[in-house]
Amino acid sequence: MIPLILGLVLFLGVHSIGIVAPAARQRWIAGRGEGAYKGLYSLVAIVGFGLIIWGYGLARETPVLLYSLPAGMRHLAALLMLPVFVLLLAAYLPGRIQRRTRHPMLLAVKLWALSHLLAQSVTGGSLADVLLFGGFLAWAVADRIAVRRREAAGHPRAVPALPAGRANDAIALIGGLALYAVFVFWAHAALIGVRPFG
Repeated sequence: MIPLILGLVLFLGVHSIGIVAPAARQRWIAGRGEGAYKGLYSLVAIVGFGLIIWGYGLARETPVLLYSLPAGMRHLAALLMLPVFVLLLAAYLPGRIQRRTRHPMLLAVKLWALSHLLAQSVTGGSLADVLLFGGFLAWAVADRIAVRRREAAGHPRAVPALPAGRANDAIALIGGLALYAVFVFWAHAALIGVRPFG
């Protein structure tokens, strides 16, 4: 469990700098340059992500069960996952989806995390599941609140450099649903070892 916790601290911690210490982040960039900041940020995030994968795999070998849910929750989880890949693509493709959701990446993370907490209806929710998916859910909620406060204070949000257009929504929708199908019917089992529909 320690590698998983350490990975979450590193990965979510480095992604939380803008939430808890935006001024310190700006001072670091001003003093050492944006390239140095992004390099260190990326290194810490990659190490953290690697530890999350390794630690979660280890924790699944000897699960500490915390809760169980009705089997039907698995279907609700699949439904909640349906827009996730669409939102992930929309985060980089300016269009109506991005405007309406305002922060599609954070919404995608929240839906992904919640759906995976609900999907533990077959084997039961373990401590590792709560740490991993609950940690990402809490981070996404906290980041959305921080973003809202920054916007209220007059700080503009970062917008992708791609031009806006109707085609972007179509690409996000069709591409996102295609990615969903690939993950449900092949990639989830191949990469994670779990078939979403048994």
